Amino acid sequence: MKNIIYLVLGTVFGLLLSLAGATTFDYYVKLFLFQNMQLTRVIGSAVLVGVVGIWLMKRVQARAVMTGAKIIFDKKSAPKTLVFGSLLFGAGWAVTGSCPGSAPAMLGEGKLIILPVLLGVFVGTYAYGWIQNKLGSCGS
Repeated sequence: MKNIIYLVLGTVFGLLLSLAGATTFDYYVKLFLFQNMQLTRVIGSAVLVGVVGIWLMKRVQARAVMTGAKIIFDKKSAPKTLVFGSLLFGAGWAVTGSCPGSAPAMLGEGKLIILPVLLGVFVGTYAYGWIQNKLGSCGS
């Protein structure tokens, strides 16, 4: 049952990304050239919804929908490697003309050209986990 819920929520999220233009390469190009700020508004709206949502969840002491466990919001310090990682992430966005979050939705639209990007996302995530495991920390 949980898998079906995840599938439905993921499909709805992908549909919303598609409707917002976040699965269109041209929008990313125009964003990084400062020619069309539609995706900036989409991202800004997502941040605003997230801030309000987190504030509400803290206020009502929310519980996880699937497990009923209390959601804990721990403050964490920023790792020293945050700036480098952010620059690398942004460079990947600019080079590929896509966001890792919208890449699966692009695949769902049949844009097979996104496959190398998805491969890079998986390899990069695996490499990060492997390196952190070897270092024994989270980069801080």
